[in-house]
Amino acid sequence: VQLVESGGGLVQSGGSLRLSCAASGLVFSSYVMIWHRQAPGKERELVASIFSRGGSTYADSVKGRFTVSRDNVENTVYLQMNNLKPEDTAVYYCNARHFVYTSQDYWGQGTQVTVSS
Repeated sequence: VQLVESGGGLVQSGGSLRLSCAASGLVFSSYVMIWHRQAPGKERELVASIFSRGGSTYADSVKGRFTVSRDNVENTVYLQMNNLKPEDTAVYYCNARHFVYTSQDYWGQGTQVTVSS
């Protein structure tokens, strides 16, 4: 199983970025896809998750600004991030977790997002 994130970078406060996570080696539609982030010196935070049929959840800190989506044909999950704030600065990780067999849990290498004030 391989998860490859892309789309991170440096953006000014108020700007937007779109992260992508391309998955391979798994039955993509059987997995909940989750975005996490971890800022320096802070605990990892669950940002957003999306189920196979599109149901999604968000951390309160990103509601109304971030949108998670998935393409079950392209085996890719996206995180559209708008109105970015300096506190969104973190390494963002893609996570695939089987919706039944939760021990089948896979992670990407992470992509850095830096928001300047």
